[in-house]
Amino acid sequence: MNLFTLLRKYQGIDKMSHTAIMLIKNHFRLVIEMESVMKEITAKLRQRGYKLTPQRRTMLKLITTSQKHLTPAAIYERLQQEHPGIGLVTIYRTLGILAELGVICEINTESSSRSYLIRRVPEHHHHLICSACGAVTDFTTCDLKRLEQRLSRKTGFKIDDHFLKFTGRCQKCQKTALA
Repeated sequence: MNLFTLLRKYQGIDKMSHTAIMLIKNHFRLVIEMESVMKEITAKLRQRGYKLTPQRRTMLKLITTSQKHLTPAAIYERLQQEHPGIGLVTIYRTLGILAELGVICEINTESSSRSYLIRRVPEHHHHLICSACGAVTDFTTCDLKRLEQRLSRKTGFKIDDHFLKFTGRCQKCQKTALA
């Protein structure tokens, strides 16, 4: 039974709210998007001669489904449940490979820790990083296209991408500092 048949079946039931139907649609959309991203990443790994081990597969699922930046420690903690023998070295090595392939975004915070997020092609974004707690907040507003073009013309440098991060204190840490 496909998604649309399932939705048609449930849309006739009075107890099923519009919100519930939208949640089901969004869930299936995210699952399909995740599968597509997984296939793309798997192809890139194989092109470069890397194997998709069960540990890497689980790690990719975790990263592709996360809406937040994940630290290697957080990834390690979550993967321990499914793969108790996985080591931090494997996690760092895999993160390095994924960063090299350009499929994850690596953020260095002020506390010299790193966090990672899957790159979603149409979703160009930048970061606000709390220098006190290391929290990373994404923002998508970007008015740097004209600056890129001007720099490119002036220097002859072909700009492929840019990365912008602001550091400061998040609202939570500001409140803590005032208390």
